[in-house]
Amino acid sequence: MLTIYIILGILALIIIWGIASHNGFITLITRVKEAWSDIEVQMKRRYDLIPNLVNTVKGYATHESSAFEKVTEARSRAMQAGSVGEKAAAEGELSGTLKSLFAIAEAYPDLKANTNFLELQRELSDTENKIQAARRFYNGNVADLNVSVQKFPSNIIAGMFKFEVMEFFELEEDEQAAKQPVEVKF
Repeated sequence: MLTIYIILGILALIIIWGIASHNGFITLITRVKEAWSDIEVQMKRRYDLIPNLVNTVKGYATHESSAFEKVTEARSRAMQAGSVGEKAAAEGELSGTLKSLFAIAEAYPDLKANTNFLELQRELSDTENKIQAARRFYNGNVADLNVSVQKFPSNIIAGMFKFEVMEFFELEEDEQAAKQPVEVKF
């Protein structure tokens, strides 16, 4: 009889552990989704600021149309990117085109003094900082999830319920210009 109680106790512990592990994965996945949502909110804010910035610069530098087209195209690609990796690549490209836009602004003293331009520049810089913080938060949560998915014995539950490692949101390695936030010095 004691043997039966021991076996039932061990089975109960295994079942409790399985339930707790499963619930832990659900919590981790929810945190990753929440963190990704934070990134998307900040990127949408960035996307909304860009047309205003382009129009402000356009008013002063009308002959720089190719730069404006590049920014607009990069913004469009970033908005349409699907996977985390595609989004990271598109965001890196967008950051590079924004830097070129700010470089153009350097040649126009009236633009550099324009209150609207300065406010847009400040808001964009603030948004870049928020995206960077949201990305770190997301990557931290993805790391926690990935460790749990790969670590024994939780990998057993991960395999049973098809929990998989998730992709980090990292800028492209070959995009040197995209590794730093947009920064303009006047």
